[in-house]
Amino acid sequence: MDSEGGKCGVLFVCMGNTCRSTMAEGILRHLLKERGLTDKYHVDSAAIMNWQVGNPIDKRTLAVLKENNIDHFNHIARHITRNDFFSYDYILGMDDYNVGDLLYMKPPDSKAHIGLLGSFDLSAEDPVIHDPFCSSKTVFQGVYKRCYAACVGFLNRNSTTL
Repeated sequence: MDSEGGKCGVLFVCMGNTCRSTMAEGILRHLLKERGLTDKYHVDSAAIMNWQVGNPIDKRTLAVLKENNIDHFNHIARHITRNDFFSYDYILGMDDYNVGDLLYMKPPDSKAHIGLLGSFDLSAEDPVIHDPFCSSKTVFQGVYKRCYAACVGFLNRNSTTL
């Protein structure tokens, strides 16, 4: 856990960095604030593909976060970089495609643990958190529940080791 300034670095990754990864970022930031752990973590999100780079968080993601009393945060979609693999302790993808791409991109000497965010939700039958981009707000609400449970599971597993 030697990320930025001795903090544990967590990077969430999805295809475009406007829906799932930013939702997980907002949720984890909220949970860290609630638990008084913001000074122990560095949290961000990024995209596998570059087609959404420069765009803001999806409005449906922001609406669902707001409905769940999670503070708005500014984020502009960005592409994952080679340096991210050295800067973050955990790079957590949302689906098997994300993880496969991350493992392919990961430099052999990097420290980042690559995995599925959904694997931290022990109650889920499937660790994949599906992309809601072409779906309704109702689907975004389901993604919120999945991301929230996984972020809680991640913190419960990792905050005791800091």
